[in-house]
Amino acid sequence: TRTFDRKAVALQRTGQLGTYASSLGQEAVGVGIGSAMRVEDVLVPSYREYGAQLLRGVQMRELLQYWGGDERGSDFAETRHDFPICVPVASHFPHAVGVAFALKTRGDAAALAIAGDGATSKGDFYEAINAAGLWHLPVVFVINNNQGAISVPRTHQTAAETLAQKAIAAGIEGIQVDGNDVVAVRDAVGVALEKARDGEGPSLIEAITYRLSDHTTADDASRYRGREELGVAWARDPVARLQRYLHQHQHWDEQREQALVADCRQRIQSAVDRYLA
Repeated sequence: TRTFDRKAVALQRTGQLGTYASSLGQEAVGVGIGSAMRVEDVLVPSYREYGAQLLRGVQMRELLQYWGGDERGSDFAETRHDFPICVPVASHFPHAVGVAFALKTRGDAAALAIAGDGATSKGDFYEAINAAGLWHLPVVFVINNNQGAISVPRTHQTAAETLAQKAIAAGIEGIQVDGNDVVAVRDAVGVALEKARDGEGPSLIEAITYRLSDHTTADDASRYRGREELGVAWARDPVARLQRYLHQHQHWDEQREQALVADCRQRIQSAVDRYLA
């Protein structure tokens, strides 16, 4: 996910890709979600969940085509149960409710919608969680709390002490999870999805993380946050954290790391070549 992200930013900087939203620092959320979902579940994403989308079978060239402003030749919506990327903030939460309503009549599957903390300040969000709670739908809402809606910090968006507690008004369960810990995200999302599939209703998960990049390649985050804040966030980098954990438990080593990176680069370059062609 991170290697793809780095390549996509480079393509944009060289005029080969449109404005792009980086997932730098938030990879554990997307990967944790994607690894917890079953094939029959439905992902309704926003625009940073590349890890989840790749795990769900979305092709890298399709993601590049999307950000390149050209979806011709993409079979995104035809070959999978997932929705295409949704950009308008929070507008896809009601869509996820509609999907979950359909899934409830069909059987053992759940919908999962994800968006940033800014989405919880929108009316679409409240309407969606209210309907989901009322109708006891098989849906999980994940809030990627990366600490800012572009330049607006969470503390300037809402007086709520946490975003997870907003679930209380809808009569559904709300929990917080460390969004920089891929194992914790995988566990929390897995439990919530099982609950939804078993007919026990919806959940809201607030994954606390941090956007290490600019909001998009059209943004300059240095205008609204300082180096010290960014330095503290880098110390909690989810990828480095996972690497340390795996090394400490002797599940990983430098040789396998290098082989993985080389394989990622090769696959990404192949996708880039197809996109550019």
